[in-house]
Amino acid sequence: MADACLERQPTHVKNSAFRVALMPGDGIGVEVIDACVAVLATLQATSGVTLSLDRLDAGAMHYKATGTAMSDETFRRAAEADAILLGAMGWPEIRYPDGTEIAPQLDLRFRLGLYAGVRPIRALPGMPLALAHPRAKDIDFVLIRESTEGLFASRGKGELIGDREARDTQVITRDVSERLFDFTLTLAGDRKTRGRPGHVTCVDKANVFRSFAFFRKIFDERAARHPAIGTSHQYVDACALDMVRRPWDFAVLVTENRFGDILSDLAAGLIGGMGFAPSADIGDKNAVFQPSHGTAPDIAGQGKANPVATFLSAALMLRWLGDRHAAPAATAAGVRLEQAVDAALASGSVRPFDAGGRDGTAALTRAVIDRL
Repeated sequence: MADACLERQPTHVKNSAFRVALMPGDGIGVEVIDACVAVLATLQATSGVTLSLDRLDAGAMHYKATGTAMSDETFRRAAEADAILLGAMGWPEIRYPDGTEIAPQLDLRFRLGLYAGVRPIRALPGMPLALAHPRAKDIDFVLIRESTEGLFASRGKGELIGDREARDTQVITRDVSERLFDFTLTLAGDRKTRGRPGHVTCVDKANVFRSFAFFRKIFDERAARHPAIGTSHQYVDACALDMVRRPWDFAVLVTENRFGDILSDLAAGLIGGMGFAPSADIGDKNAVFQPSHGTAPDIAGQGKANPVATFLSAALMLRWLGDRHAAPAATAAGVRLEQAVDAALASGSVRPFDAGGRDGTAALTRAVIDRL
């Protein structure tokens, strides 16, 4: 069971009614969110959880139509929701004047302070794995990327010097790093409590860059406050190697934004691809849940999109809501949804296109609903 969103934040008792901002976005983002809405409707009928869904427009197509990727009103409603469930945003041919893609999902991370980018990586039953090693079926780790600074702090701020040089600056701050590491170490402790590996690996490039030496220094300071959690360091290049050679040895990894962006895609490849990789971006007050994949213009509108990552992201959302608001019904609903996904895949009755099968969005959705 993925445990990516179980940081022990200050909680307050709330009934099991929540407002969720739905942001389908572009391309297959719309298709997988529509599928997820159908699954959540079935889940609500028997779970004791009520989700009020507020559908909001944002993304590349919205930018093309209105000149704005995400309006101030949309942002306000998203920020005031109990959680945000997002599809995918962006389109290759639709860009800002500076050539960068439309990405309101990044704006949400920065504006809401969603510093902990949580990427659970778990081998799913019945699905093909990239590695033939018999232990590949044991892959089950969480990669946490800092999501508001690092090299991404240069987004929209890079310097172009004439036509001969370009510069982007990496930013590592003590404030964000301390919160990131505390989140990570607490999550690792939660895993250990449930009898699962909780060792934390800090991934950096401290042998070359002063900013990463600072990153590692802060990690060691915060780790010293959690003596029951085993920790280690690894350079990012060695980590990429071991993620292919022995990914089953990892439990929890934490790293800078850009490194996490790359490593999380590599990790998703180990378990069948982005269609099986959920994600959450979590801050002190807000959280966004979304599949790790993009808008997939090549299959958009064909009914071939794999909604599994979206279903698993929704399960993470429910568990986060349950933990944050002391609402056990929401936590239980998240567990049920994840179990239903596993059961559907394990049955062999459905196989997504991106796993070599012939089952599209509708068939996968029905298979999960049948098991709820």
